[in-house]
Amino acid sequence: MKTKIIIPIIFLLSSQAVSANAVDEMFSEYKQSGVTNISEKQGEALWTKSFKNKKTGQLRSCATCHTSNLKKTGKHAKTGKLIEPMALSINSKRYTKVKKIKKWFKRNCKWTFGRECSAQEQADMLAYLIK
Repeated sequence: MKTKIIIPIIFLLSSQAVSANAVDEMFSEYKQSGVTNISEKQGEALWTKSFKNKKTGQLRSCATCHTSNLKKTGKHAKTGKLIEPMALSINSKRYTKVKKIKKWFKRNCKWTFGRECSAQEQADMLAYLIK
């Protein structure tokens, strides 16, 4: 009986440790690329800022799909697919692998901003997302 309780606790602790390591690694990469001041406040501003899509003329922001409340489930504007909460405190599966963090920043920045995000923008948004 005790084994069943210990395993989930160990898994939970190890997933949080992996998250912290992946996030720390990303911040280290951002600093190596010249980012000196990481701002959670700037990250929040970027998260809610609207950008005009060049093809459709529609306005998009990160919050369009993910919502402005990081603890809530979002919904992709185009596909309707549900998106798990972005807040690490609600979704411990977020930010566990550097490769996935990079993949989603690249894909979502292109979709939302119409371009890849700079290291500064990514660092600021990541600081906001993990709060």
